[in-house]
Amino acid sequence: MRLARLMKALLPVVIAATAGAQVKPTIVLVHGAFANASGWSGIIDRLQKRGYNVVAVENPLTGLPQDVATTKRLVDAQPGNVVLVGHSYGDAVISGASEGDPDTVVSVIVAAANAAAKH
Repeated sequence: MRLARLMKALLPVVIAATAGAQVKPTIVLVHGAFANASGWSGIIDRLQKRGYNVVAVENPLTGLPQDVATTKRLVDAQPGNVVLVGHSYGDAVISGASEGDPDTVVSVIVAAANAAAKH
């Protein structure tokens, strides 16, 4: 249930982070360790009802470099701008996936991160 409360609190943050955009960016959701993309289902439904294109990465959790690469491939496949949202371990993943891509990734939102990633 803690994750459900977190997702409910996250919705206004995502909406506020994208409020000034002329075209709504794609929201890319990155799960934490010991989780999978299905944990985002509630937030995906809510954001889609507000007109956002939303995708959740299904990272293999085989290591940080592999998860960053998987997330980066998904980000690169999106049309237009992207907002990356990472939960817990997903913070380290989105930190790596957003490096070197200032034209595509317009915002990074960290939800319940454990520690800052170092690259």
